[in-house]
Amino acid sequence: MSLLSLALFSLADNTCARFPNICELVAKTDFNISPLYRLDGFDWTVLTLYFSVLTILAIYGGYRIKQVIDFWRYRKLAPQPAGYFSEEELPTITIQLPLFNEMYVVERLLKAVTEIDYPRERLEIQVLDDSTDETVKLAANTVEHYKRAGFDIHYIHRTDRTGFKAGALENGLKTARGELVAIFDADFVPKPDCLRKLAHFFTDPLVGCAQMRWSHINGDYNLLTRLQTIMLDGHFVVEQTVRNRTGGFFNFNGTAGIWRRRAIEMSGGWQHDTLTEDTDLSFRAQLMGWRFIYLLDEDAPSEIPVEINAFKAQQRRWAKGVMQVGLKMLRRIWAAPLPLRVKLEMFFRLTGNISYPLMILVSLLQFPLLLVRYNQGFYQLMMFDVPLLFFSTVSVLFFYGTGVWYLDKRRTPRLLHLPLVMALGIGLAFSNARAVIEALIGYKTEFVRTPKYRVEEQRDETWKRKKYKRKRGWLPLLELAFSIYFLLAIMYAVEMRLYGTLPFLSLFFFGYGYIGLMSLLQSFRLRTSKNSRQEQLAG
Repeated sequence: MSLLSLALFSLADNTCARFPNICELVAKTDFNISPLYRLDGFDWTVLTLYFSVLTILAIYGGYRIKQVIDFWRYRKLAPQPAGYFSEEELPTITIQLPLFNEMYVVERLLKAVTEIDYPRERLEIQVLDDSTDETVKLAANTVEHYKRAGFDIHYIHRTDRTGFKAGALENGLKTARGELVAIFDADFVPKPDCLRKLAHFFTDPLVGCAQMRWSHINGDYNLLTRLQTIMLDGHFVVEQTVRNRTGGFFNFNGTAGIWRRRAIEMSGGWQHDTLTEDTDLSFRAQLMGWRFIYLLDEDAPSEIPVEINAFKAQQRRWAKGVMQVGLKMLRRIWAAPLPLRVKLEMFFRLTGNISYPLMILVSLLQFPLLLVRYNQGFYQLMMFDVPLLFFSTVSVLFFYGTGVWYLDKRRTPRLLHLPLVMALGIGLAFSNARAVIEALIGYKTEFVRTPKYRVEEQRDETWKRKKYKRKRGWLPLLELAFSIYFLLAIMYAVEMRLYGTLPFLSLFFFGYGYIGLMSLLQSFRLRTSKNSRQEQLAG
């Protein structure tokens, strides 16, 4: 953000160079607008707030850089099972499939699950359906089809969505017969060998959970899915690997993994006082002493959102849920007999989303900073601003670039997307900041599902005519307003030939503009589609 300040301060310097008489007159006037002349209470307040926020963001950036360093250090230390089950000793597994209004993907999910290579007599499938639409009949009929084919499969429908996903999992566990419980969300297409890859880790009686990395069926569908893929890969490649292989805690991501039933029960079961029940249970279980296993090089394919409002809702749910878990668990984590390294790791993990409201705050400070620092020179900015900006921004490139570098053989195209990934993260600031603030003040909201449309082919446009699209709300207007603000800043920078600031300002312009504009366009299409359907019904 301070590069915008640099552009504006340089504008003032250039003005003084062109009109020295005006600047001399201003200097003689009793205006307290620069720390070079007088530091009053307003000046100190703005500068203290600005550098405090930048310092906090830089600390979190330094934590990301440490994660990148640790990843390259530990990347080859893949976990190995303590032993291997013989075919006759393989444990009974219950696969739980939580659903809520998933009419487009339920058949794909059940087809993939019934094709998993595992002894049928040791496999139970539970379809945990809380749906309120056509999914109910479709799921029930599909379950009946596979039951006639000889599968031990059960359809469990709730009309009361108490606890949402956590409540459905808890309800299914009451009748589950497996000593291990595998969970797959509706947007996943598990591979046939997934259970065998995970099950052998449970030869160790202390292993409570084992999970695979997510991969992406439709990662190349459009610009949004390409950017999402990079963001998710950063989490699953760097964060999860480092936390697991350095002896820290990592969280089960809600799907694509297996739990030991006893670990769930001994750790307090599925609780639904947060929106991220998976993170909550994960840390409670690890505090109990259960070991977790993360398989970086084994993946479970999934479908990611192709529409912007669904993506924002998903990110908002994750941001709010993790902050809720932090408020619930951090005191217990700090009181536990854990190494300081693990406690610090959990602190950064559970409070990292505070960066979103801080990002907005730094944006709002720009005009006051212009008044306070307009006559400050380039070297002062280099001394104070640039080191902090390095850790708070360049660390993001290292973090997501590591995920791309590790997974992709053709790295260049995806590496070129990294600036846009940063812009997308900036564009989420208002949506995610709202989620964080709601968590901090204790404002409860329901579990907002991410709609799935079974989009697998790059040219598939059928999802635009399907149900479940989300409305935009009022935030896109605020996002577009900030985009216009940064467009004006870019225009000033061009006018004053401050070309070095343009890449940075462009990230903010694109991020806010892309998120806001796409949200409005999607809502317009939704309204048009509804009107068209109503006209067809009326005709």
